[in-house]
Amino acid sequence: MKNTGKKKWQSFMVHAILIVITAFCLFPILWMCLISFKSTSESMTGFHSLWIEHPTLSNFKRLFELIPIAQNTFNSVFTTVAGTLTSLFFCALAGFAFSKYRFPGRKFLFYFIIATMLVPVEVGAVPLFIIMRKLNLVNSLWSLIVPRIATAIGIFYMNQYISDVPDELVEAAKIDGCNDFGIFMKVVVPIIKPALASWGAVTLISRWNDFFWPLLYLRKQAKYTLIVTISLLPISEGLSTPWPVILAGTTLIIIPIIILYIILERFQKGGSFAGAVKG
Repeated sequence: MKNTGKKKWQSFMVHAILIVITAFCLFPILWMCLISFKSTSESMTGFHSLWIEHPTLSNFKRLFELIPIAQNTFNSVFTTVAGTLTSLFFCALAGFAFSKYRFPGRKFLFYFIIATMLVPVEVGAVPLFIIMRKLNLVNSLWSLIVPRIATAIGIFYMNQYISDVPDELVEAAKIDGCNDFGIFMKVVVPIIKPALASWGAVTLISRWNDFFWPLLYLRKQAKYTLIVTISLLPISEGLSTPWPVILAGTTLIIIPIIILYIILERFQKGGSFAGAVKG
């Protein structure tokens, strides 16, 4: 009985600590969302900021007047979805090649790719910009997709996961007359769905929150992604900074990605259970 009571008390303390930490993490998001629905005349500091006396959508209306929100949202959605899908496909395909095939220079090439993870991405900003300019992709949404069509960390992650796929399945597919691409699509991809969901969630959030590369490659506001155009909002209107308008834009950026992450997490869990059953 004493051990049972002790375990219950420990469990209670752990959950209490986790609840407090979660509350600290969620508070800035909650505060941001509340401020976006407040008028500029209401308090935005202290505990009074958590109470909305007169909820209003005027901040969002003002935001839509300042920026081409529909076009910028489309740009963000297109680059995020296209970038995520291409990254999933090519990283998984490269991971499959490195883990299941033996060819000259395989280890050297794989270790070279891993070594590039030690180099900050900003180091390649100037060479990549020159390449994009020669390809006439500057101020094009494709400049945010093509350079990162496959990443070293994505290839490494997929390689580690695909290495656990039994070689017998690949050999059996070859005996049945399936070609290499068919093996990848029909045998490997269904098994690695949990890994695809995990990497998809990471890539989706990274591409949606991307700020450096859009700011580097894009030149016109009509081509900006949502996060860039929000960051370039006027920092003052008259004698005051329109914080509610700025936070309304920030809310539009954060809320969709939270919802998408929750959806992908469910797919990830479902894929994990399915993979365990198949294995």
